[in-house]
Amino acid sequence: METSILSSDLIDARVGPKGSLEQLSQQEIAKLLDSGQGGLYPLFRQCALAVLNSGSAIDEPRRIFEKYKDFELKIVRQAWGIKLEMKNAPAAAFVDGEMIRGLKEHLFAVLRDVVFISNEIMESGRFDLSSSSSITNAVFHILRNARVLELQLRPNLVVCWGGHSIRRIEYDYTKKVGYELGLRGMDVCTGCGPGAMKGPMKGATIGHSKQRIVHGRYLGISEPGIIAAEPPNPIVSQLVIMPDIEKRLEAFVRLGHGIVVFPGGAGTAEEILYLLGILLEPANQGLPFPLIFTGPADTAEYFDQIHDFVGKTLGPTAQSKYQIIIDDPAGVARAMNQGLAAVRDYRRTASDSYGFNWLLKIPLEFQRPFDVSHESMRSLKLHHDQPVHERAANLRRAFSGIVAGNIKDYGVNAIEKYGPFELVGEVSIMQPLDQLLRAFVAQRRMKLAGSDYTPCYRLVA
Repeated sequence: METSILSSDLIDARVGPKGSLEQLSQQEIAKLLDSGQGGLYPLFRQCALAVLNSGSAIDEPRRIFEKYKDFELKIVRQAWGIKLEMKNAPAAAFVDGEMIRGLKEHLFAVLRDVVFISNEIMESGRFDLSSSSSITNAVFHILRNARVLELQLRPNLVVCWGGHSIRRIEYDYTKKVGYELGLRGMDVCTGCGPGAMKGPMKGATIGHSKQRIVHGRYLGISEPGIIAAEPPNPIVSQLVIMPDIEKRLEAFVRLGHGIVVFPGGAGTAEEILYLLGILLEPANQGLPFPLIFTGPADTAEYFDQIHDFVGKTLGPTAQSKYQIIIDDPAGVARAMNQGLAAVRDYRRTASDSYGFNWLLKIPLEFQRPFDVSHESMRSLKLHHDQPVHERAANLRRAFSGIVAGNIKDYGVNAIEKYGPFELVGEVSIMQPLDQLLRAFVAQRRMKLAGSDYTPCYRLVA
């Protein structure tokens, strides 16, 4: 590695691949360096900068991109492969002139996925991305190319969802749950960022170490729109970049054998509604999928609010799809272990893969990317006169739009230009939605940094 320290904050460097994509074609290199329409450079630069900025307390992409506005990437071809030449890179990604190994692996994982998705998913013509089954096949191929579809002797991958903006007591609790999962031989998958995405992985490393589990998995799944606000935490051992939030969510539920949800904000609510909507799909009745909501003792009210919102908007059947376990990390791990045993028996009987849940039916309305705009947000159908899983899909989209307006660059720009998004619906839905969002704001669950939160939405009953 060649480095040149410019200041305490910036560094120039040339680094070689580690773990992924040691070879690129001339066409791929040209596209990666193309800043024009159809070129991959802006996307690759954005994701690479997010990875190199891991550990920062800034969760506003605009501030990150402004701070490192002179950051540049160039691919250099050599006889034995390629190297990345970086100018004005975050110095915190280096130690004594050497890039931190984990960050290097994440950087080249980004390169691997950006190239593969462009070439093999979007442009190859192999996948009809308007077809539900074809979208699932695309998700499978991205995950297989990233080498995360490992042969598993038993289902043991637990997905952990929760906020990146949480209190210290909540973060410490996520570590305790991760520790109990690790003691029982369970691996952890999260959205790869800070907060509730980092804590379970950190706890699991200790549990695995005590059990002398040397190949524990700490799988992080992100997507370009969120990665700058939630850069991969350093514990992630396998990183995958999906092309959009919908395919990211599908990757979670296809890979994971059970899910634990910690306190969070709009993004966590989006994830909950996504999974509940799928589990309410009639074709999935009887398919075991353990889902546990948990937090420390003083989050009981938070989960009461979530439970009340689910009951008023989706009904008691949706409430029956999860357990709420408060202030009991070992109890969470034991309940998940029991749930995974049911998953194992079901998959074995049904001859479904342990590594990828093919039998789970995900309706197209949960797979089709939601183009967040003022028009699309106002057009969402938020009323009881529709099948419950479709209602869940539209509520999921509403929260997806709020996440975009909070932290995604294009969403923040749209809010600044045209004002808050408007959501229109029945009073019986809008009232509990308003109560939940007000609680998120009061509990400071909408942002990681900054003192005040200005809502990016307006509710109209």
